[in-house]
Amino acid sequence: MADSIDHVDLLAVFRQFAIHGDTKATGNELNGKNWAKLCKDCKIIDGKNVTGTDVDIVFSKVKQKSSRIITFEEFQLALEELASQRFKGKSHEEALQSIFRLVASGAPSNLSVTKTSKAGGVDRLTDTSRYTGTHKERFDQSGKGKGREGREDIVTNTGYVAAYKDAGTYDTKMKDFK
Repeated sequence: MADSIDHVDLLAVFRQFAIHGDTKATGNELNGKNWAKLCKDCKIIDGKNVTGTDVDIVFSKVKQKSSRIITFEEFQLALEELASQRFKGKSHEEALQSIFRLVASGAPSNLSVTKTSKAGGVDRLTDTSRYTGTHKERFDQSGKGKGREGREDIVTNTGYVAAYKDAGTYDTKMKDFK
């Protein structure tokens, strides 16, 4: 296979990818999704000699029949299988060493992953200056809530229609006519 230094490096990378994205993973088994991520992040997939489909086929070949994961030994067999495809024209040993170097230099990347906002989620949601419609009416200009007055239409039994501008002026108008 390879010398012991490559074996230790490969095992470290294998464990990094085995636990990537799974909080319950032990690091001793690699699932198909993380295997494909390993091949992509370590640049084993080049789009010409090795594609994503090739990676999936090799994974299916080396895993146990009813299993959904591969062990470290099966991982090494999969790398051997891909080495001859990825490095055509090289001898078996040279291709194997080249693919081991690719894997040993890789690590899980988080490129093109959705980033979190710098401001807290609560700050964005509680910014009253961005409220519109009926929600905006519940707060005054300074952003302080109006309380019950902002939530409900409080009924006053004055005998006038709600929002009537001249409420309370009936008696003064009627004095003039008497």
